[in-house]
Amino acid sequence: MNIGIKIKALRLKAGLTQEELADRCELTKGYISQLENDLTSPSISTLGDMLTALGITFGEFFAEEEEMPLRYAPEDCFEKESGGMKIRWLVPSNEKLLMEPMLLTLGAGEETDRDVPHDGEEFGYVLDGEISVTCGGRKEKIAAGESFYYDCGKPHHIANESDRTARFVWIIVGE
Repeated sequence: MNIGIKIKALRLKAGLTQEELADRCELTKGYISQLENDLTSPSISTLGDMLTALGITFGEFFAEEEEMPLRYAPEDCFEKESGGMKIRWLVPSNEKLLMEPMLLTLGAGEETDRDVPHDGEEFGYVLDGEISVTCGGRKEKIAAGESFYYDCGKPHHIANESDRTARFVWIIVGE
């Protein structure tokens, strides 16, 4: 584990300068700089003071974070088919993720569930065909090569009102 790099990341996340962290821990800015550049190592006591100032425990600091993969193969993905709609989750489900990217295939005349207002945002890019996106009182036709984006604070759904299959990438952010 690289303690200096981790301290620096936590300091930046907390919005503190080296000088502010040093003041809170009764250290010098130079010491914080040396620590973050791996030119020195803190004592347990000093590390404890810094972690307290950064609002984190020893357990949280030393917990090993599982690194997420950068690439997902087709066999990693989950697919569900219902009637003329097929949903392929492009990234395996993970409660830590902010986004839920999917590939949707909607047959002619098919539509997603009518969703009630909730927190979040949705984005999509149409690969093939044409869909209609309804959000609140607005309705737009979105064709291949076009994208859509909306806040989920109003009732919304997506429909394929055409006579051919439509495919689009759909990313949901939030709940």
